Amino acid sequence: MRQQRWLGPAMFIPAILYIVILVGVPFVMAFVYSVGDVKVGSEGYHFVGLHNFASVLKSPTFLLAVRNSFIFTISSQILVLIGATMLSMALQEAFPGRRFFRFLILLPWVAPVSIGSIGWKWILDSLYSVINWVLVRVHLVKQFEAPVWLGEPKLAMISVILVHTWHMLPFATVILLAGLTAIPKDIVEAAAVDGAGFFRTRFQIILPMMLPIINVAVLFGAIFTFTDMTVIYILTRGGPYDSTQVLPSLAFFTGILGSDLAEGAAISIFLVPLLVIAAWLVLRSAHRAEVT
Repeated sequence: MRQQRWLGPAMFIPAILYIVILVGVPFVMAFVYSVGDVKVGSEGYHFVGLHNFASVLKSPTFLLAVRNSFIFTISSQILVLIGATMLSMALQEAFPGRRFFRFLILLPWVAPVSIGSIGWKWILDSLYSVINWVLVRVHLVKQFEAPVWLGEPKLAMISVILVHTWHMLPFATVILLAGLTAIPKDIVEAAAVDGAGFFRTRFQIILPMMLPIINVAVLFGAIFTFTDMTVIYILTRGGPYDSTQVLPSLAFFTGILGSDLAEGAAISIFLVPLLVIAAWLVLRSAHRAEVT
């Protein structure tokens, strides 16, 4: 009995060690650095209080990065949610080659995001863009007036949003597909007997029952997106003119490439309350959906 009593807590030890070592220690170090004067190669530690936070809040680049982070996260999650809902409903139905199409849809998530982003960088290149080549061939744009996807601020933001949506879409599709398969078929069949059409069944029966699953997909997607900088780093490096700079990339460029570890840590600390608030709002809405 004693062994069984300790077996449960003992199985949590690897997870606790993982969180403490890979999450807890870096978080504590970031907080300590944010209230000190720490640079790459500096010796000693000098406490400066909230000076780094005050300096960050006065920076126009930081305020722009905050705005871009919300635009990047909200826009991509809206597109992911719409696309994942359509794909999950389509893949739920039985048709020839369904397993093959499920495999194709999973590829962007399974493949390393860096490889996919490099491919998209070539596709969106100003000189060798496949998209521009097609637009020129179908005479939608002139040869020397093709859009510079990664060189214009608005087009660059649209590009990174679409590429990130392409990467996150399979993850949300799998979550929503699992939620769809968990819905009892008797409910859908009863709705069909009562005369409910295709759209009424989807929007008034299936989607309300999937709200808790949708909230989970949105929660994880928002956290992954708000803390991700891979797509932006590979495609634009935050440019042009910081138009695609987000908080994670700004913290990296400031703390690592700029050698100002203290200010970079202060920027990263700003992510914590934003993510906590977002998680609380989504989990609260998910709880309400479960109650109703």
